[in-house]
Amino acid sequence: MTQPADINPFPLKGTSVDTLVATAPTSVPAALRKLYFLRFAFAAVWAALLFATADTLSALTATLLVIYPLFDVACAVIDIRSAQVNGQPVRGLYVNIALSTLTGIGLAIAAASGIPAVLRVWGAWAVTAGIVQLIVGAARRQLGGQWAMIASGSISTLAGASFIAQAGKDGASLHTLVGYAFLGGVFFLVSALRLGRTHTKA
Repeated sequence: MTQPADINPFPLKGTSVDTLVATAPTSVPAALRKLYFLRFAFAAVWAALLFATADTLSALTATLLVIYPLFDVACAVIDIRSAQVNGQPVRGLYVNIALSTLTGIGLAIAAASGIPAVLRVWGAWAVTAGIVQLIVGAARRQLGGQWAMIASGSISTLAGASFIAQAGKDGASLHTLVGYAFLGGVFFLVSALRLGRTHTKA
């Protein structure tokens, strides 16, 4: 006797596989979207606070400078947890954590030496972290919305070089970091919105 074609002889196994197939591709973009919105909000607030305090390298300004890379570390940790659950590559994110941690320490030390030292440390971080962001974005391009991350990484690398160059000139200012942070936040916002569209289409 032939079994009807619309009956699944292994309902439990079929259901679990179908669930995995349905949820795995969309869980990573959803998690990244929330994280990118958070990063945009933080960058906007941070840029506003630095703009108000960037005229002098005070204790408050130094604290803001150190907080920025440490927040980047926290976001990378969240990103890694999400990526590991879904089998995504995380090597670049571990590199990012190491770079941002070292930068936080470096900025705390550089703040005692003045604005040029801060710009050199920040510039070195922007160059290296930008390269990592570019690589991670390229690796995730199939998720959608990653062109903004690739562009952001490229711009970060160029901006970092300009910070280092600016540190050797008279009139070095922290105000340049305001635009850098806010623009980076905008790229995260654009990527989050693009991920939302990709998720809806999927």
